[in-house]
Amino acid sequence: MRQVSQTGDWNEWCQFFFEAIYWQAVHNLEIAQSIHALYEEMKFIFTQTLSSKHSLAVLDFVFTYPVFRNSRLSELANIPPATANRFTKALLEKGILTLKEEASGRKSALYSFDRMMKLVRV
Repeated sequence: MRQVSQTGDWNEWCQFFFEAIYWQAVHNLEIAQSIHALYEEMKFIFTQTLSSKHSLAVLDFVFTYPVFRNSRLSELANIPPATANRFTKALLEKGILTLKEEASGRKSALYSFDRMMKLVRV
């Protein structure tokens, strides 16, 4: 930027800027494709593991909120609390979810879908 201020030559800076945008877009596209591939892989696993009409709703919820509490899953996916608890337990036992924080008092446990988190971490 200093050189642009001194010489008024914007071409080199614009080329640098647009190249950075291009490579960031390529990187973002790779992440989006990885998320899509993970979603397609998990579709079968969630359906098999949960054996419920709610399987895809839970899958969509977990992809939207990869770190969550059962109370939120129950509320936003319109699933009874006992069913949400059963689902998270099954996904935890299968190694799909990770327990981040134990339940305490009225606060439900905190779960994480780590494979998704690894893709979206910057």
